Amino acid sequence: MRRLGTTDLEILHLAVSRGGTFNENDLERSSLKRLGVGRILDALASLKDRDMISLNQDRTFSITRQARTILWTSDVPVWARVLRLLQIKSCSMAQVAEILRVGQDRLEPVMEGLRRKQYVLMSPQRREGSLLRMYEILPDGVQRIDRTESEGFGEAGPGDAGSEGGEATAIIDEIQAAVSGSAISQAEKDKITERIAALKKRIGV
Repeated sequence: MRRLGTTDLEILHLAVSRGGTFNENDLERSSLKRLGVGRILDALASLKDRDMISLNQDRTFSITRQARTILWTSDVPVWARVLRLLQIKSCSMAQVAEILRVGQDRLEPVMEGLRRKQYVLMSPQRREGSLLRMYEILPDGVQRIDRTESEGFGEAGPGDAGSEGGEATAIIDEIQAAVSGSAISQAEKDKITERIAALKKRIGV
């Protein structure tokens, strides 16, 4: 799979949200404007060189089929697209749903399954006075998605299971997040993290 950076993702997501094709005005009206003309042109050139976008005769840009197969095709299971996305950036549930264009009702059990397998970590974060659950990929998740390059996705993925054990996983994840943000020494944090990992393994979540 071709790797994407955060700017690559933002441009390709803009293309997808515009039906596959975008122009300079779309870029100007998007949050990409903050990057400045030079950086945007460099990013577009890089994506074109990697066959992620094509330049049309009317000076618009279109996302290529190759780029769509990374995050925006039903040929790739939702759980795999989630892990690919989280390799690029940490996201909230709403951000994952928006970028992947998957309904949250379909996405929630997938995220729960990935958490139980310890492929992703949910970290509660307070932003603008509200508590936001952010998801990030863990080393086991990186290994799992990397294996699909040689092994394929299989008939059933790690996000296909039900929600049994989800509540316990959520509580443990919140404890781990609280420890990470505490003022104790890094050595103590590492010891607690090791114990939490052992607990998860023991109770099977």
